[in-house]
Amino acid sequence: MLRAVVFDLDATLVDHVGAATAGLATWLAERGVEAREDLVARWFALEEEHFARWRDGEISHDEQRRERLRAFLPLVGQEVGEPAALDQQFAGFLAEFRRHWRAFDDALAVLAVLREGGLLTAVLTNGVEELQTEKVARVGLRETVGPLFSADALGVAKPRTAAFIAVCERLEVLPDQVLYVGDDHEVDVLGARAAGLRAVLVDRTGSAPPHETCVVRSLTEVLDLPEVRAALR
Repeated sequence: MLRAVVFDLDATLVDHVGAATAGLATWLAERGVEAREDLVARWFALEEEHFARWRDGEISHDEQRRERLRAFLPLVGQEVGEPAALDQQFAGFLAEFRRHWRAFDDALAVLAVLREGGLLTAVLTNGVEELQTEKVARVGLRETVGPLFSADALGVAKPRTAAFIAVCERLEVLPDQVLYVGDDHEVDVLGARAAGLRAVLVDRTGSAPPHETCVVRSLTEVLDLPEVRAALR
């Protein structure tokens, strides 16, 4: 029987892409640069590349931010300075990024139904604890989302099985009693299943792998999954 539903945070409960796109546009405008489609795409590609390097333990979290800027700033005619200057540049982006944080419209209601129905809820995120805790509070999910577990605090990141197992241990549930909900097929869904959890892919963009059978288009559809319906009081 299902006892807990654990969520990824960015692009699952919180609109990461929307916030980052809007924040980037403002940050670039302050530098006299238009947020062209190719620049936005490059920003996200660099985020994926260097965040993965941090996730895999190759570089520090601060350094993955600097590496992104080292590749991106020349594209917009900006000087690549020393680490302190890069940190200041990224802080400017983060300030704009924070201004646009918001939860997806279905997040709060779904979390409330799960908790009122007797299921545990929690977050497992590859983001850093301080930033992600602030994010959950700012978007209004702190009272309903349950405990937040972050890669930096756990000492291991998704998709490694140890990250998922650690959360199960802290929630005092068995892996097969947990449903993991995330937007990244490899990191969230396959990682969770490798650890013995159940998993569902949230595909808001219609880009799910064709072979994946457990897919929802919104968080509301999670409530219709047979194992969730059976577990709700």
